[in-house]
Formats: sequence, structure tokens, C-alpha cells
Amino acid sequence: MTFLKSIKTISELVEPHKFPFSIPILSSGLNLEFSSNVTFFVGENGSGKSTILEAIAEGCGFNHSGGNRNHSYSSSDTESNLAAALRFSWLPKVTNGFFMRAESFYNFATYIDQIAEEDSSILQGYGGKSLHHQSHGESFL
Repeated sequence: MTFLKSIKTISELVEPHKFPFSIPILSSGLNLEFSSNVTFFVGENGSGKSTILEAIAEGCGFNHSGGNRNHSYSSSDTESNLAAALRFSWLPKVTNGFFMRAESFYNFATYIDQIAEEDSSILQGYGGKSLHHQSHGESFL
């Protein structure tokens, strides 16, 4: 089921000469329609892929740095004002989930190892062994 149907820019909230609206993909307004359960964002470094994903996470109520609705922490990254300038169309609205950033994964895997020191059964949900002892692909799945 496709939960996120579309994302559209609210033009009056766009500040064209400020980041992230200065990124070419966002400078003329964003209008994305989702018709599949899986979407791939492909492009050069700096083209706005991560910026759009962070805005979607914020639109779900998640921290742009990663986590779920209960993860409220500051990071060295600055939040962009992109999510506030987007209109998300949901059916139904996502209220549960997790925003997993690749650069956050090491800390997540370490956290699971720390929990497993007291209760090794926690690893059963992660392939039966430490995420650090699995391939990159295995550990993400």
C-alpha cells in the first residue's frame, strides 16, 4: 500500500535564494506523485536526494537525523525549512515508523549490542548475531 500519495511545494513558503530551495530540483517547485510502494531517488551528490528524504521524515513527525517519533535530540546538522514548505498527501497518514539514515546505522548497531549484553535474545530480531558481524546488506535488512 502506498501511504504517501504526493508531495507538492507550497509556493508562498519558498525562499528561492536560501538553502534548500536553491537546489535545482527544488528551485522551480517540487511536485512528486507516488504510485508504487517503492521509490528510488537517484542523482549526483548534492542534488537534493537526502534533503527530500529528510523532509519526508519530518513530514511523518520523525527527527530529520533519524529515529522515530520518540527520538527527539539535537544534532550538528541544521534542520531545513523544506518540510514546512511542503504539502504531503497521505492515505492513510503514517503515524508509526522509523527513519533510518545510513550514517546513523553504526550507532544503532552499537546500541543493539549494548542491549544484547543483558538480553541476548534481542539479537534474534536482527539475524541472530551482532549487526556489526553481518555484511552491510544483511544488517540493513
